[in-house]
Parts: sequence; C-alpha cells; structure tokens
Amino acid sequence: KLSFERDWIRRAVLASYWIVIILAFPFWWHLTSIERLTLPTSQVQSQVQSNIVFPVAVHFDASISQQNPSLNSQVQTVLRNSVTNEPGRWRGVDLRLQDKNDEASSLYTVALGEQTSIAHSRHLRVSKADAQSATRLSSILSDLIAPPESSTSHSQRVVQYSDHYRLAFTLLNEDATSNRFVETWDVEAALTEFIFPLISRLSILHNFTVESQVQYYAPLAFEPKRLTFGDTKVSGLTQEDLTVFINSAEWTLASSVSNDPVLHFVLFAPSETHSPMNIIDSEGKCRPTNQSSFLLPQWGSIFILNNELSSSLHLSHDNLKPVFRNFATQLAALLGVPPVPLGLSMEESSVLSDWQLDALLRRRALQNVQGSQDTLLSIVKLVDQINNMPVGQVVRDDVLDALASLHEAYRTAVASPALALRWSSKALSMASRAFFNPGMLALLYFPAEHKYAVYTPLFASISVPLVVALIRDFMAWRRGPQDDTRR
Repeated sequence: KLSFERDWIRRAVLASYWIVIILAFPFWWHLTSIERLTLPTSQVQSQVQSNIVFPVAVHFDASISQQNPSLNSQVQTVLRNSVTNEPGRWRGVDLRLQDKNDEASSLYTVALGEQTSIAHSRHLRVSKADAQSATRLSSILSDLIAPPESSTSHSQRVVQYSDHYRLAFTLLNEDATSNRFVETWDVEAALTEFIFPLISRLSILHNFTVESQVQYYAPLAFEPKRLTFGDTKVSGLTQEDLTVFINSAEWTLASSVSNDPVLHFVLFAPSETHSPMNIIDSEGKCRPTNQSSFLLPQWGSIFILNNELSSSLHLSHDNLKPVFRNFATQLAALLGVPPVPLGLSMEESSVLSDWQLDALLRRRALQNVQGSQDTLLSIVKLVDQINNMPVGQVVRDDVLDALASLHEAYRTAVASPALALRWSSKALSMASRAFFNPGMLALLYFPAEHKYAVYTPLFASISVPLVVALIRDFMAWRRGPQDDTRR
C-alpha cells in the first residue's frame, strides 16, 4: 500500500472532519439560535385589567345651597343615573359632589350668578332658574366634565394623539397666470391673533411647529361643474369633489421632511375660469351654499377664497380674519377640543376654558392608556403564538418601560391630569416601539419549514459521505481482527 492508503492515515483524515464538525457545532448553534427573552406577561395582564381614574370634585358654593338646599343630592342622583346609562362617557372619571370646600382635591366650584356662564379659572356661575333645576345643572356639569363624543364621526375626525404636530398654512393660487390671483398675505398677524393663543393653551398637550408658504400654480385634478343661477355662473363642488379636492400629485403642501404628523390649512384662490367656486348642497338640489370651507378628517381644513380680487392682490389682516377664525375652529376640532355646551358663555377672553382643557387632558390620557394596554397585550399574544419570533433585550426593556410609565400614569392621575397624560404618552410610545421593533418583524413570516429548506441541501451533501465513510471504516476495523485470526 501507498503511504496515504494506510489505515491509520485514512482514519486520521476522517477523524479530523468529525472533530471540526463537533467543535464548530456550538458556534453554529449560538449564531443561528433566536434570542427569546421572557416577557413580563403577568404584569401586562395586571395592567390591562387596571383602569386610570381621575378624581373630580365639584364644590357647591353656599349661595347655591341657600337657593336650593336639596340641589346637591338631586344632582348627584341624576349624575349617578347618567354614569350607569353611559359608562363609556364617564370612563375614568370619579365624580364627587360636596357642599364644603375642605378638600385639596376640589377642582371645580359652582356658584350663583346673574347668568349661566364659565367664569375665571374653574368656576361655573349658574342663574337662579338653572339653580332650581337639577336636570339642567346636571346636564351642564356632564357636558363640561365628560363631554360626549358626537357619534362615530368624532373619532374619525380627530387626529391620533402625538406630542408634536406641524401646522402648515398654505396659500394656493389655482393659476397665477390669470388676472385673478393673490401674491402676498399678512399671515403673521393672522397667526398671532387666532392661532398662537390657541396653541399656547394647548402647549400642555402638544408641541407645535408652524410654517407657511405661497404657491402660484395648484391645478385641480377634476373639472368643477359649471352651474347657472339667474345671471350668475358658478363652479360647483359636489360632496364627491370635496373628497378628491386635494391634488397630491401636483401640490407640494409639506415644505420640510419630518416624521411628525402634519395638519394642513389651505386657503385656495380659484382661477378666473372657476371663480366663484361654491360648495353644492348635499340634498341633490344642486344649489350653492354659503359654506366657504370644509374639513378633511385627520388631514386639515380648506377655505375657498371667493372675494373680488384684483391683479397682484395683497390679503391684509382684515381680509384674513374670517379665514383664520375658521382655521382656529377647525384646528380645535381636529385636536379633539370639546366645544362649550349650548347655552353657556365665557366671561373670560381666553380661547379655551380650564373646563375644556381638563376634559381634553383626561380624554387624551385615557386614549393613550387604552392604546398602550392594547399594544402590550398584542405583543404578549403574538410572542406566545409565534415560537420563532425573537424577543431581544431592547424589546424587553421597552415593554418594562411602558409598564413603568403606565404605573406612573395611574399614580399621577389623582393629582395632575397633565402629568398623567405625559406618562401615558411615554407608555404608548414605548409600547409602539416594542411592537414595531425590526428584530421582531424580521422573522414574523419565517416559519421553521424555511430553515429545513435552507439547511437540508447544505448538510445532506456533507453528512452523507462522512457517515458512510465512518460506517465503512468501522466495519473494516471489526473485520480486521477476524481476518488475522483466520490467518
């Protein structure tokens, strides 16, 4: 036999292959294994079953008690029935009525006044007629403390909560080459009067970035209907036209790149061909309405400028007042600000009362808590259902941070709805970041069958010759002593 055909050399070569495989197996196993840390499932289940509670104490002034001594008990009975009949509306609110203002948690005061109105701070003045009616006073308090959401359109209109918004105010000229276009506008003065006071009051909930621009060519993606009424010809916009009014393909409404949600407020100046432009009533009569603006849910507002314009017109502050007054109203609606109840006036000049602001804080905090709970529960269920889904340290830390933030939101809700909102916002952010972690989504649609399809062609071609060679050499080794004995 040649030197390389000797038995011990052949066995050494075969053994070297198996030694390499055995030594490399732990490294391969470590590099290809999925990191799957344990999530605090019990804590998540406990947090889902918990509810955030905002204690709300209403103090009846002595003037009210003297006017109607039994008013407190009557109002309490009516409100208790309201809580029973509308549990969703009163969710998270622990309402307490008291005659004596001896508790630090007394936030709201009801006193007798000449007319029913919202006074300074968190005071409510009621007229003598309303002080005699427990039903009327209960309705006012219900609308101020737990404002109803007007059907499903309210939730579809209000934008999802974010701690930062960009407000983009845009002046759009349909065609600046015609004789009817706007060249400049006094946007700073209009923003200072109508928008800045509102966002200043809402700064406890959101941070705002305001930007403005003017565009001189913004064609429509459709041709408005031309209607004739007497001697006047107008361009009519149907309800279907309003849904496709925004020409996203040719209009550049966002002037900067950012991940923050954007609310658009567009002042549209029709061309000479399409002017005047009116919204047609939705009753099928094809008659123009007096409405000059419309709101697109969760997007923004559009105001159609139908004033008589001359070439290179400048829109002054006075010209912009009705426009930006409408924009301020639409902005409050998009952010979910509850309206002042019918029949109530505001004694202060503030754009928002403390009653409205507190109600918005409670509602937004409650929405954030509910969103955080649902997201955390979805993460736990998803990890339990998909065995191959990795759970890294980053995901686990985000889940723990979300749970800790939820706990702080529950704790601070007793003293400050603003702090509760801040913690609930952080909880929602952490829970969402954990749910959309790239490490979890990478193997979401990668079942075990894919691993077999990848590894089988690789290991089968290597392992079969090595196993066969090992068996043959083992059989030859077994036959060796027997052949020697026969000889």
